[in-house]
Amino acid sequence: MSTTMSVRFWGVRGSIPCPGPNTVRYGGNTSCVEVKCGDHRLVFDAGSGLRLLGNALSDEAARTDLDLFLSHSHIDHIIGLPFFTPVFDRGSRLRLWAGNLQPAGGIKETVRKLMSYPLFPIEIGTAQGAIEFTDFVPGETLSPRPGIKVQTAALNHPGGATGYRVEFGGRVFAYITDTELSGSSIDPALLALAKDAALVVIDTTYTDEELPEHVGWGHSSWQQAVQLADEAGAGTLCLFHHDPEHDDDEMDRIAAAAAKARAGTIVAREGLSIDL
Repeated sequence: MSTTMSVRFWGVRGSIPCPGPNTVRYGGNTSCVEVKCGDHRLVFDAGSGLRLLGNALSDEAARTDLDLFLSHSHIDHIIGLPFFTPVFDRGSRLRLWAGNLQPAGGIKETVRKLMSYPLFPIEIGTAQGAIEFTDFVPGETLSPRPGIKVQTAALNHPGGATGYRVEFGGRVFAYITDTELSGSSIDPALLALAKDAALVVIDTTYTDEELPEHVGWGHSSWQQAVQLADEAGAGTLCLFHHDPEHDDDEMDRIAAAAAKARAGTIVAREGLSIDL
């Protein structure tokens, strides 16, 4: 079996989709990241970018078989699920995971609410694909597929959220969004997720200058992400969950400043693919 790992970005924004002429280069869809571990496919978050992934999967000859991990269930991170075509394709196999939804009745109940009257005209019960729902507690280590280890940790976000570390074939990928980094010290659990990772994708919604106006909103700056990546000894740092108010020109400025501050820092764009 192949032990390669690759990452592709289908949605990179936070808060709300913002397609238009000012977001063409970086993209306007919300969070959705695909990670291929050999023959297995993991997906992180079900933002509006998930629809694009679903369209691409529908063009493949093989039936869709994947694990979908939610960081949390704020609308920008689940809005793509009702429009994900494999949900309605007979023969598809989907395993949905969430770490902070048990107090709200669990991930199955959350999806049922999303896809029900008066929010959506088609109920999840009409799905033709085989769907499994799994709730876990942040801090648990998961084994979704043979040879894949997924470590989890709680994040600092209103209502709670979960960060992930994927280990496969000697490669490590970390997905840490949405979270608010505060103070001079970084949560050891977050450092553990990012430690020596080849690629860390992290919430950098704001700049340091913008942070004072957004205390308590549950997001971080790219400058804070640089500190975390340095302390964790990570390889490539990828800035993610872009503020919808940051147009392409602003994102260019952020990309240039971040690359100057830390070698190996990149900015997530829709369609960007990375082989680890």
